Amino acid sequence: MNFPTLTLKRLLAGAAALAFATSLAQAQTPAPAWPNRHVTVVVPFPAGGNTDTMARLASEFLTKRFGETFIVENRPTAGGVVAAAQIAKAPADGYTLFFATASQMVILPMLQKVNYNPDADFKAVSILGAGPFVLGMRSALPVKTFEEFLGYARASKTKLNVSSAGMGSIGHLTSALLAKKAGFELVFVPYQGGGPAMNALLNGDVDMYFGNASELLSQMTNDRIRILAVSTEDRMKQLPDTPAVAAAYPGFKTSSWNGFLVAKNTPQDIVDKLAAATIAASKDPKIVDRLDALGIKPIGSTPAELEATIAAEKPLYKEAIDAAGLTMAQ
Repeated sequence: MNFPTLTLKRLLAGAAALAFATSLAQAQTPAPAWPNRHVTVVVPFPAGGNTDTMARLASEFLTKRFGETFIVENRPTAGGVVAAAQIAKAPADGYTLFFATASQMVILPMLQKVNYNPDADFKAVSILGAGPFVLGMRSALPVKTFEEFLGYARASKTKLNVSSAGMGSIGHLTSALLAKKAGFELVFVPYQGGGPAMNALLNGDVDMYFGNASELLSQMTNDRIRILAVSTEDRMKQLPDTPAVAAAYPGFKTSSWNGFLVAKNTPQDIVDKLAAATIAASKDPKIVDRLDALGIKPIGSTPAELEATIAAEKPLYKEAIDAAGLTMAQ
C-alpha cells in the first residue's frame, strides 16, 4: 500500500518521538539500589583462620547494615591466586567481593605467573584490619632480649633454624628481611601452615619463628619460648614491653592486612558504600574486641589508603624476596 508522502512523514516523526520518549524514560529510571540481593564474600583461605574470621565478622556487620545477606565462601587453592583470578573475571556489579591479603595482591604475583593483573583487574575498597608478625625464640637459647638475640645470631658459628608457614609466606619473608638487615644467616624450614610451624618452635625443632600475632599471643605463658619483637613500626598494645624491630632498623614494617577489593569496573558509588561500611565495622566494639584478642589492629582504610598500602609494599617485599633468595617471576 502506498501512503501519501505527508502521512509517511508523520508516521516516521511519531515513531521517532516514541523512541525518544522511551529512551528518556529508561534514562530517568534509577538503577536498582545496591545491594538488593545476597552478596558473596570470597575468602582465599580455609575456614577457621584469621582471614576467615575477619571476613565473617565483616560479613555479619554488612548484613545488618544493608539488610541483605553477605555470604562467606572459602576458596582455598594455590595461595589464593585462583580465587583472585575468579574475582578479576567476575561481573563488576558489587555482588562478588574479594577479602584479600598482601599475598594475592603483592607477593605471589612477584613470585609466579598469575592469571590476573593486581593493578589493572581490581579496585581497592578498604582494609578491615592488619596483624603484625611476632618473633618467638625457643627459650633454651642463651638470650633473653631482642638485642641479645641479634648479637647471638651474628656471633653464632652455626646458622639458626627458622620455621615458616611455607616458602614465600609473609612470615618467611619477614625472617629473611630481618636476617639481611641484622647481618646473620638462617636455615629456613617450611611447614604446611602456621600451626605446624608454631608447633615446631614449641617442640624445640627450630630456633625461631616469625608468626601471626594470634599464634604467639596464645603462648605467652609457655616457658618453652620467649617473645622477642614485633614486625610493626610501633609496639603492640597487647605486648607493651616487646620492642618493634623498627626501633633497631628504621623502616622495617611487615603485617598481614585483610580487606575488600572488587572487580575493576565496579561502580564507584558501590565502592564508596562498601568502604564506608567497612570503616564503620572497624570501629564496632564487638569487632574491635575480637580483633584485639587476635592481635589484629583495626584499620578501616579508604580506597585510596588501600591503594597506597599496596604500592608501598611492592618495594618492601621485593627486597624481602631478594633476601630470601627466591626467584622473581619473569
